[in-house]
Parts: sequence; C-alpha cells; structure tokens
Amino acid sequence: MADPISSTVVGIIGKFADKFLPDKKDADAFKLAVQKEADAGAMAELDRSYDAIIAEAQSTDKWTSRARPSFMYVIYILFLSSIPFGIWYAAHPVSANNFSIGMAAFFKAIPDILYQTFGVGYVGYSVSRSYDKMNEVKHGKK
Repeated sequence: MADPISSTVVGIIGKFADKFLPDKKDADAFKLAVQKEADAGAMAELDRSYDAIIAEAQSTDKWTSRARPSFMYVIYILFLSSIPFGIWYAAHPVSANNFSIGMAAFFKAIPDILYQTFGVGYVGYSVSRSYDKMNEVKHGKK
C-alpha cells in the first residue's frame, strides 16, 4: 500500500510536469523518474524497519527479544479465557454477569493517567529500541 502523502506529492509533481513540460515524452519520463525515487524511498524505509525488527529478534538480551512475543501471549490468554467465561455464562448467567460488571468496575477505577502513562511508556520504549537497533545496523555494530 502506497503512502498517501508521497502519492499526493507525486501526483502534484505529475500535474506540474504536464503543465510546464511541453513535450509529453519529457513529462512522462520526469513523472516516471519521480515515481521511481518515491518507490525507492519507500523500499528503503521498509528495509530499515525490517532490519530493526530482525536485529531486535536476534538480540541476546532476553527482555528485548521476548517483549513483543510476551505481549502477544498475554493477548492470546485473554482471548482463550473468553471460552470458559462463555461456558460459565451459559451455565450461570447471573454470576457471570456479576463477574463482568465487577471486572468492568475494576478497570474503570484505574485512573486514565495510568493508562496514558503505560501507553506513552510502551510506545516510547518501542520507538527508542527500534531507533537504537536501526543505528546499530546502520553503523555496523551488529
């Protein structure tokens, strides 16, 4: 999927080329060159992302190499735990509903600032690790 910003920029440059380059062949060649550069930039960005992911996955640091899989395991447990809760609800709908209300009240009792702090910390950690790994790969340290 193309980046909407670069697609828009390439489209605008193409319109200018049609307007200011009188020869259609020159305009088409210019638009093709611009599109190739945009595609090359997109591929370079994908390569950097891929390299950072590979470097992080191959890290000897157990916290780094297992952070994403561990988070996914938590999500899997939440999804899989819905099966016994569904059965529980079928057998005892009142008690299961009371449990659901209690859990919802528990999560609502946690202040929003704690959720925001967790989100900022998690995103900040992910971005900083990706940046560190990208620089290590870029500078040949790994």
